[in-house]
Amino acid sequence: MSVVDKIKVPIKDEMKKFEPFFRSSMQTKVPLLNIIMNYLLRRKGKQMRPMFVFLTAKMLKDKVDESSYTGASLIELLHTATLIHDDVVDESYERRGFFSINALWKSKISVLVGDYLLSKGLLLAVEHNEYELLKIVSVAVQEMSEGELLQIQKSRKLNLTEEVYYDIIRKKTASLIAACTACGAKSSGADDSLVEKMWQFGEYVGMAFQIKDDLLDYQNNGGIGKPSGNDIKEKKLTLPIIYALDKSSLTEKKKMLSVVKRHNKNKQKVQEVIDFVIAKGGIEYASRQMHEYKKKAVDILEDMPDNEAKNALKELVNYVVTREK
Repeated sequence: MSVVDKIKVPIKDEMKKFEPFFRSSMQTKVPLLNIIMNYLLRRKGKQMRPMFVFLTAKMLKDKVDESSYTGASLIELLHTATLIHDDVVDESYERRGFFSINALWKSKISVLVGDYLLSKGLLLAVEHNEYELLKIVSVAVQEMSEGELLQIQKSRKLNLTEEVYYDIIRKKTASLIAACTACGAKSSGADDSLVEKMWQFGEYVGMAFQIKDDLLDYQNNGGIGKPSGNDIKEKKLTLPIIYALDKSSLTEKKKMLSVVKRHNKNKQKVQEVIDFVIAKGGIEYASRQMHEYKKKAVDILEDMPDNEAKNALKELVNYVVTREK
C-alpha cells in the first residue's frame, strides 16, 4: 500500500462515494463536452484536495455530511477550470505526463471548457445553498489569479525578493489548500474562528508544498518527478536561487542572472546555476523554511480532537515535505 493510500484509510468510504458525486457534477448534454469531461476524469492525480476536505471534516465531526462532498466537488471543479486556463496562458501542451486540453482541443475550446467548469461549480454551490463554501473557494480563486498575475509582472525583471516570492506562492498555491481545509471545517459545522484556524493550517501546508516543489527542481536527477533545472529553463526564480543570489557578490549575481535570461536552454549553463545554488546554501535554506511552515501547520493540529483523521492529516502534511515528485 502506498503512503497516500495509507493516509486515505480513515476516509476510504468518503473517497469512494465522492467519485460518482463529482462525476455527476460534471455531466452535460453536449457530446464534445462529455468527451472532454471523461478525458479529465480519467487522468485524475492523487486527489489530495478532496483528501484535505474529508480529513478535516472527519477530524472535527465523526460523520461526513453531504456538505463536505459539495465542498470537495466545488474545489475540484474550480481548480480544474483554473488549470485549463493556466495551460492556455502558458501555452502548455502537457500536464502530468498527459496532453493538456489545450494541446488536444486548442485554446478556444480550452477557454470555454474552463468557463463551463467555473459555472458548474457556481451552480453546484447555489443548488445546494452552500453560499459559505462558495465564498471560501471564490476567495481562493481570486488569490490564485492575483498570484499568477503578480508572478508574470515580477518575473519579467528577474528581481524577485524573498518577500514577494512568499506572497506569490501564498496566493498561487497555498490559498487552494487553505480553501480545502476551510471548506472541510465549514462543512462540518465549525464556527468562524475554527474555519479561520483551518484556513491558516491549509495555508501553511500549501507554503511547504510549493517550497518542496521548488526544491525538487534542484534535487531531482534520474527522471523522478519534473526534470532538474526546469524552473531555470522557464526563467522562474524560486526560493533556493533567490537566497543564493542574495548571498552573492554583484559580479556573481549578474553572471547567474545572465544565464537564466539568455542561456536557459543550455544544459551545461543550467547545471552551473544549479551548482551555484547548492554551493551558496540555497537548498538548505529553502529546506529550513519548508520545515518551518510544516511545523506551524502541525502546531495548529495540536488543538484539534484526537482521532484517526487527525493522525492521517499529520501524515499528509509529512508526505507533502518528503515526497519525491
